[in-house]
Amino acid sequence: MISNKNFGSGTRISSVKPGMKWWEITRAGNIYSPGNSKEYETGDWRSIRPVWNKEKCINCLICWRYCPDSSIIVENGKFGQIDYMHCKGCGICAKVCPVNAIDMKPEDETEKIKEVGADEN
Repeated sequence: MISNKNFGSGTRISSVKPGMKWWEITRAGNIYSPGNSKEYETGDWRSIRPVWNKEKCINCLICWRYCPDSSIIVENGKFGQIDYMHCKGCGICAKVCPVNAIDMKPEDETEKIKEVGADEN
């Protein structure tokens, strides 16, 4: 095996953990055991986010069915919220919504909205 420090050790690890050094992670960030996404927030690298419009929503839950990250949280059989800790911003939920109740907004735009809200308090 050719060793290249720019690609990590390539050894199989059971999970990716917060605080790991880049050289401890497998090549290409491959993960060889399921269920470890709870240990880190995968939504940190999202550049656009889904924004739900409650007034437009008909609670068909098509978005929930298609979300590859299980980031649509259903409460009492209705759309409840979006799990932004794991949402990667793929936009599938917005694309499949039959009434356009989910808009994709740039992250920096949503951060500005939060800052304005904080200034008003």
